[in-house]
Amino acid sequence: MNLINCENVAKAFGPKPLLDGVSLGVAEGERIGVVGRNGDGKSTLISLLARTLEPDSGRVTHTRDLRLSVLSQRDEFPSGVTVRDLVFGDRPEHEWAGDTRARDIVAGLLTGMTLDSPIDGMSGGERRRVALARLLVPSSDLLILDEPTNHLDLEAIAWLAGHLLGRRDALIVVTHDRWFLDEVTDRTWEVADGSVHRYDGGYSAYVLAKAERARIAAATEEKRQNLLRKELAWLRRGPQARTSKPKFRVDAAQALIADEPPLRDSVELTRFATARLGKTVFDFEDVSVTLGPRTIFEHLTWQLGPGDRLGIVGVNGSGKSTLLRLLDGDLAPSSGRVIRGKTVQLAHLSQDLEGLDPNRRVLESVEEIKRRITVGKREWTAGQLLERLGFRSDVQWTPIGDLSGGERRRLQMLRLLMAEPNVLLLDEPTNDLDIETLTELEDLLDGWPGTLVVVSHDRYFLERVTDTVHGLLGDGTLRMLPGGVDEYLARRAANPATTGRTAFAAPAAASPAGKPARSAADDRKAKKELDRLERRLERLGTREAELHEALAAHATDYEKLVTLGEELKTIQSERESLEEEWLTLADSLP
Repeated sequence: MNLINCENVAKAFGPKPLLDGVSLGVAEGERIGVVGRNGDGKSTLISLLARTLEPDSGRVTHTRDLRLSVLSQRDEFPSGVTVRDLVFGDRPEHEWAGDTRARDIVAGLLTGMTLDSPIDGMSGGERRRVALARLLVPSSDLLILDEPTNHLDLEAIAWLAGHLLGRRDALIVVTHDRWFLDEVTDRTWEVADGSVHRYDGGYSAYVLAKAERARIAAATEEKRQNLLRKELAWLRRGPQARTSKPKFRVDAAQALIADEPPLRDSVELTRFATARLGKTVFDFEDVSVTLGPRTIFEHLTWQLGPGDRLGIVGVNGSGKSTLLRLLDGDLAPSSGRVIRGKTVQLAHLSQDLEGLDPNRRVLESVEEIKRRITVGKREWTAGQLLERLGFRSDVQWTPIGDLSGGERRRLQMLRLLMAEPNVLLLDEPTNDLDIETLTELEDLLDGWPGTLVVVSHDRYFLERVTDTVHGLLGDGTLRMLPGGVDEYLARRAANPATTGRTAFAAPAAASPAGKPARSAADDRKAKKELDRLERRLERLGTREAELHEALAAHATDYEKLVTLGEELKTIQSERESLEEEWLTLADSLP
C-alpha cells in the first residue's frame, strides 16, 4: 500500500520549473535515497511529499492517519527550552525510561549533555542530535530526513544508520553522505532536469545502474551519429538535389539534428603543476598543546612525508582542526617543536568562508591569485578554469556575496589550487557540496601530486581520497589506524570512557571472556612497542612512495627497474607483516 501518492506534480520558482509532471509513490517499508545537484529540486520534492509546500499543478495525497515525521535542514527551536522539553515533552520519566527504543536513542544521540541542558548556546552538532532524538522517539509510518548527517561526527552517523536499519518505518532521506545512503536505503531517486529518475538499490547500485545506462546510451548515440552523418551528407549534395529529395528524408534529418543534446558543463581539472617537495615536509618533535584546561596533544612525535595522503578522524573537539592549525603555523605548540620543510608551499581550506570578499566578482577573486596557469600541457585562463568548475560565464561576474555555500566552497578550492601548493590541508571540504561536485573533486584530487591531509565526517570521501587514516582517540596522541574508519569506530566503541560517549553497536566484537589480566607494566610495554611499529610503518610508507617515484623516473632502464621492483616487493611484504603485528598488539590492549 502506498503511504504517499504524487500525481503529475509541477513546481517552479521563477521561469525554470524544478519539477515538471512528476508522478510517483512511496510504499510501506520503502527506504529511498534522494540525490541530485544542489538547486535541482531535492528539498522541493520532499517538501511537496510532506505537504509543507503546495504544487503549482498536480496533487499529492496521503493515506488516512499517516504518521509522518520530517527533519528539515535547519534545527529551529523555541528559546528557553531544555532537551527534555523537546524530546519527551510532558511524558513522565518512568514511562519513557521503560521504553527500550527511547533509552537507546538517549544513549546514542544525547551523550555529553543532560536532559535538563538548555538548548540556547548549543553547537550545531548538539542541536542536530537533539532534533534527531525528538524525531525518532515517537513511532512513525514514514520518516523524511533532509541532510540528517549535517554536523554529526562519524560515530553519531554510524549509530544513526544502525538505528534506522532496525526500524520498520518507511524512509526518504536526502543526503550527500554516500556511505550513509548505501547503509540505509534500498532505492534511489535522482532529481534532474525537472524529473525524478528511479533506480533499485542504494548509492553504489545507483552508480552502477547509471553507468550501464550511460554505456547503452553511448552505443545508441554512436549509431544515431552515424545516421546523422549520412543524413547531413545527403542534405549537403546541393540545393537543387536537396529540393528533389522526398520530404520525409529531410524531416528525418532535421529530427536528428533537433534532438542533439546541449553540451554539458564538465569539471575536468586534471592536475596543476606543483613545486617539488624535499624529504622533509613536517616533523613533530615531542609536541604538546594545551588550550585552557584541556590537553589536546601530549608529547606527540609524528612525521608527515612527501606524497602522504592522510585522513584524520576523531570526535568533535578532539583536536582535528587544532592539528591543521599546527601544520598551518596558525598555532604554536605549548612545548616541543614543529619542523616545516623549506620547500613547503601550503594551502589550507578551513571551514570558515569569511575569507572571501563578498563585494568582489567571482572572476576577480580568482584572477587576484593568478590570471593564467598551465594544466598539463595547456595554458588556461582563470575564466576558462572557472567554467570547467561549473561557473558559467554569466555567473563569473556575480558578486561572491550572492553565491550559495556550495559555490563559495568550490571557489575557495579553486583559489587554493591556483596558487599551486604542494601541501593541501582540507577541513570538512565536503560541506555544502552535492554528490556530483564531490565526485568531481575526488577526481581532481586523484591526479594531485602533493601531500594531502583531510579532516572530514564524510566517510565515503575520506576513504576515497586518502591512503591511510589516523585517529585522535582522546589520549593526547595521533595513531595510525591500518583498519581505517572501521577500526576507529571499533576502538571507540570498546573504550567509550576515553571521551565519555556511550558505546553502541559497531563492527568490532567485545574482548573474549576469560582473557588473562594484564599488568600496567605490560600495557606500557605494549604501547611502547605499538609506537615503534607505527614509526617503522611510517618510514616504510615514505620509502614505498620514493620507490614508486623512482620506478616512474627510470621507466626505460630495465636493470634499474628490476632492482627497484625487488626492493619494493620487500618493503610491501614487511609492511604487511608489521600491520598484522600492529593489529594483534592493538587488539591486546584494553
